[in-house]
Amino acid sequence: MMSGGENLKRILDQICRDKGIDRALLVDAIEEAVRSAVRKKFGGRRDIEVQFNDELGEIEAFQYRTVVDDVWDEDTEIHIDDARVLDPDIELEDDLGEKMENIAELGRIAAQSAKQVIIHRLRDAEREVVFEMFRDREGSIVNGIVQRFERGKMVINLGRTDAVLPREGQIPKRSFKQGDRIRAYLQEVRQESRDSQLILSRTCNEFLIKLFELEVPEIAEDIVKIMGAAREPGFRAKIAVTSTESDVDPVGACVGMKGARVQNVVQELQGERIDIVPWSPDPAKYVYNALAPAEVSMVIVDEDQHSLLVVVPDDQLSLAIGRQGQNVRLASRLLSWRIDVKSEQRYENLGKSGYKSLLVIDGVDEAKADKLVAADIHSARDFAEADIE
Repeated sequence: MMSGGENLKRILDQICRDKGIDRALLVDAIEEAVRSAVRKKFGGRRDIEVQFNDELGEIEAFQYRTVVDDVWDEDTEIHIDDARVLDPDIELEDDLGEKMENIAELGRIAAQSAKQVIIHRLRDAEREVVFEMFRDREGSIVNGIVQRFERGKMVINLGRTDAVLPREGQIPKRSFKQGDRIRAYLQEVRQESRDSQLILSRTCNEFLIKLFELEVPEIAEDIVKIMGAAREPGFRAKIAVTSTESDVDPVGACVGMKGARVQNVVQELQGERIDIVPWSPDPAKYVYNALAPAEVSMVIVDEDQHSLLVVVPDDQLSLAIGRQGQNVRLASRLLSWRIDVKSEQRYENLGKSGYKSLLVIDGVDEAKADKLVAADIHSARDFAEADIE
């Protein structure tokens, strides 16, 4: 490490080339490591200077002592007679630099200390290289190869470095195996991190948006704009689009000829069903589009509460709500409005005073009130007078 001429120079050059680290940073790290090792071996009171001799390919260490005629401290002082053997022109109170020999034989503890310093500085330098390389790519899609798995997270090799795809960033439906090629959204580039600096995601809304940007030229040309997206990764997603040119259909542009463009995105998202929704500045029209394919009879907008009451035909209620509420939940996220979906029959019932009185009864919600009405109990009075059967 500390001698070996051309061998040390070759090692330096190789590390710089493989890791992309600036050579001056690496030389500085080695000099600091040797300085630390020398002080550990000979004591911290000595004035030591360490430098890399590029011509010889060697690390050189010099000890500086003050020239005196009465030595009290041999670590920091040298007698003038001894000094003039080394330099005949030296004078009292001058500082004399003397090359230290055999610094390669520093001992096990000192060598271990030097190794730790170099490793630490190398890691710092590598982190800085990674940060500089990827900071401008944050918010873009990157390609990599699945390297290994660690406690649920995937380590992805991006060429010069590794990135981490956490469990929450993985689409639940499909598992990758080691060696598979994978695309993901570069969600975060950390400058300082003991763990990975690069955090990926395949479940965020931005991944869906970026995939459409890659597939649809009209988006890249700013003719079609993506106004919002909402996902339940691996199952269903909604994306809202609009066009800056009246003769361009934004939905058609995203679907592509015979559905080719949207199918490419669906395939990348492992079969995730995607609804492409025409955006509108009018929340009533927007929610009408967002709940498709369900038909909507009426929309009541409450600007103050930022909520929408959507009335649908009785036979469209389950379609509007979706499996386990998925359709209306995604529409609500897409609009960033609270959406309450009711059937026409229930909305009609809510306008009746007798139906409202049923809802006052403890434990009776709208679903139970509907059943009571179906059983010919139309008010709280009817409920109180009804037989137990």
